[in-house]
Amino acid sequence: MSDRRLARAPVGVMHLTDTLDIGGAEHMAVNLVNRLPRDRFRPYLCTTRRSGPLADLVASDVGQISLDRRYRFDERAVRNLVHFIRAHDVSILHAHGTAVFTAAVAALLPPYPLVIWHIHFGRHASVRNPGWMYRLIARRVDHTITVNEALASWASARLGIPAARVSYIPNFASCANGKEAGIALPGTPGERIVCVANFLPEKDHATLLRAMQQVVRERPAAHLLLVGAGGHTGNERGVRKIIDALGISDNVTMLGQRRDVPTILAQADIGVLSSTAEGLPLALIEYGRSGLPTVVTRVGQCADVVDGGRAGMLVTPGRDDELAAALLELLGSADRRAVLAAGLRERTTRMFDPGTVMGQISAVYDEVMA
Repeated sequence: MSDRRLARAPVGVMHLTDTLDIGGAEHMAVNLVNRLPRDRFRPYLCTTRRSGPLADLVASDVGQISLDRRYRFDERAVRNLVHFIRAHDVSILHAHGTAVFTAAVAALLPPYPLVIWHIHFGRHASVRNPGWMYRLIARRVDHTITVNEALASWASARLGIPAARVSYIPNFASCANGKEAGIALPGTPGERIVCVANFLPEKDHATLLRAMQQVVRERPAAHLLLVGAGGHTGNERGVRKIIDALGISDNVTMLGQRRDVPTILAQADIGVLSSTAEGLPLALIEYGRSGLPTVVTRVGQCADVVDGGRAGMLVTPGRDDELAAALLELLGSADRRAVLAAGLRERTTRMFDPGTVMGQISAVYDEVMA
C-alpha cells in the first residue's frame, strides 16, 4: 500500500450575506468566495434577503441561492437553506454581519454545519451592552472573524467568546488599476477629492461637507466627488439638503452607486473618509492601491492602515476644521501628495495581500473542521 495520504475531498463552504448591494461587507463576501482555493473548498454563496449589483462579480463556478427572507427568523427561508445545505454537502457556513442569525438557526438542524461569524461593522466596538440576541448567537458560532483589533477585543469582552475562537483578519480589495478608458468627471485635475462611502449616518458626510465649504473659500476650483448608495435611512436626501444649504452645489457632485470606482479613483487627486465609526474600510485600501493620498478619521483600523499618519493624514472625527486644513494642505502641495500616496500604496499592497488573507481564512476553516 502506498504511504501517500489519500487526497481529501474539497469541503463545501457557503458564504452568507443579507444582500449583494454595493458595500464593504458585501464586497468582502464576494471577494472571499471567489478566491477560495478550489482544490480544497467548494464555494457557495447565499443571499438571505435579496441579490444586488455585486452579483455580476461572483465567479461562474460559485453555487448560489437567494432565500428572499421577509423577517429575521423566516421559517420558510431557513427550510430552503437547510435543504440546499443537505443537497450540496455544505460543512461550513461563513456568515457576514447579521446573516449570522439565519446561519445559526440553520446549523441547529442536520447535518449541523459549522458556523463562522464575520463581523465587519466598526460601530459594534463602542456598544457596551450588545443585547441578548447577539450574546445568544455568540454561543452558537464556532469561530468569529473581525476586521479590526478593537472588534476582536469587543467580541471577547462583551460577547464572552473565548479569545482562542476570535481572529482578526484584515480585508483586502480586488481593485483594478483604473487605467482603462477614462470617463468625464467634473472638476479640474489637481483639485478633485473623492469620498467612496454609502450614505449612512456613521460615514458622517455632514462633517465632510462643512469642511468642503471651508476648502472652497480658499480654493474655488476644488471639487468633491461623492460615490455611494443611498442606504435605507433617507441620508442621501439629507446630504443633498446640506449641500444646498452650504451653497457648495457647484463644488460637489453626487455620482451615486458606481461599478467603475477604480477608474474614478485614477482620475481623482485625494481620497477622504470622514467616518465616525469603521471596521476596516475597503475604500481606504482601494485608495492606497490606486495611489491616492488620503485623509481619514481616527476610527477603527484606519490609523494602522496609514501608519499613524506617516502614510496618510489623520483627523479627529466630527472636526470639520481639522478635515478642511488637511485637505487644503494636500491640495496645496503636489510633493506632499506624492509622498503620502507612495507610502499608502506600499502599505496596502504589503498588508492586505489577497493571498495572505486567504491563507488565514483557510487556516480558520481547518481549525474549526479539526
